[in-house]
Amino acid sequence: MGLSTSANLRHPPLGRRLRLGFVGGGRGGLVGEWHASGARLSNHWDIVAGALSSDPANAAASARDWCIADDRSYGTYGAMAAAEAAREDGIEAVTICTPNWTHFDMASSFLNAGIDVILDKPMVNTLEDAQALVKLQRETGLVLAMTYPYTYHAMVRQAKLMVAAGMIGKVRQVHVEYVQDWATGPADPEFKGAAWRRDTAKVGRASATGDIGTHAYHLLKYVTGEDVAQLRADFHVCGAAKAMEDTAFVNVKLANGAPGLLWITQAAPGNFCGLRLRVFGETGALEWDQEFPEQLRFAPLDAPVQILTRGTGSGMLPEAESLVVLPRGHGEALSDAWANLYAEIGLAVAARRSGQRPNDMGLHLSDVAEGAKGVAFVHACADSHEAGGGWVGLAAEA
Repeated sequence: MGLSTSANLRHPPLGRRLRLGFVGGGRGGLVGEWHASGARLSNHWDIVAGALSSDPANAAASARDWCIADDRSYGTYGAMAAAEAAREDGIEAVTICTPNWTHFDMASSFLNAGIDVILDKPMVNTLEDAQALVKLQRETGLVLAMTYPYTYHAMVRQAKLMVAAGMIGKVRQVHVEYVQDWATGPADPEFKGAAWRRDTAKVGRASATGDIGTHAYHLLKYVTGEDVAQLRADFHVCGAAKAMEDTAFVNVKLANGAPGLLWITQAAPGNFCGLRLRVFGETGALEWDQEFPEQLRFAPLDAPVQILTRGTGSGMLPEAESLVVLPRGHGEALSDAWANLYAEIGLAVAARRSGQRPNDMGLHLSDVAEGAKGVAFVHACADSHEAGGGWVGLAAEA
């Protein structure tokens, strides 16, 4: 019998949880905690191994925090890949939540060891590494899933399904913004993440554009079903002086010819995690705000505006309902989106390990090709900015 996504999303289909390892995510790593919480809440994973920090003391302390046995807490990701691949009860997938310049070598090591990979964004720094990782994933046939959690909010999937069903007609324009304020003032010397995010030797050709712009691009592409054909980008420093951009304005032309605008900044005082989407079509519009994730504004042309609220029924489409866990009035948030993401990855890994094709299951995974598109987006923005803001195309599909 084939695995199905029609049952409760958080029911492990193999009758057990899958074994998961972590690279990175130790004490002091907020992103790692998001990943780990999502994996646990999904009910698809047991975290059993880790190389949680390059600092041995932090790695050991973090392993104790996560109840990882001493013999499965590793000093390096290479030792972890080799040891876990040799165990009968070795990990079945690994989450890599380390800075992006480390991703290629780490992901390659685990794929070569026969272990499925869950990878934070952006996938890698260079187009060459992106193409090499796509090639390796296709050669191994393993799962490589990117973690874009915002598209796992039920109301984002509702928006995607409404666009696909023609409920706003052909997409005519789209506006996405991801607006934060943490880079407005001088860098906090205790915030190590700020330092490496502004180091061209580590993050490559863009800072804010790679860090949060990739989320904005992915959200646009996911909801509209249209990729960006061309773009023009301007990079700016709008906060305290720094070596790389904290702000980008990106005009886009979608594959269907529609225009769009992405505003990306980490230097807008009073904004925290303002990922907002507005899609305008021939017969209506949709608006969604990550800081108020349970509501979707639907404005049919020449008809009353509707506020759709996460839950079951009352305008929710069945495929979006599959991401709903709690009834209306009991708030779901980003932690639930992370859990939905890890549940769908769990279904994909379970399918592959039981001899099935994950892509035949109707899942919404962002795979290695989607990761490569994110890298192409960052490079196209950098190309345009460096050429004085001219129009450029995105790199061809890997």
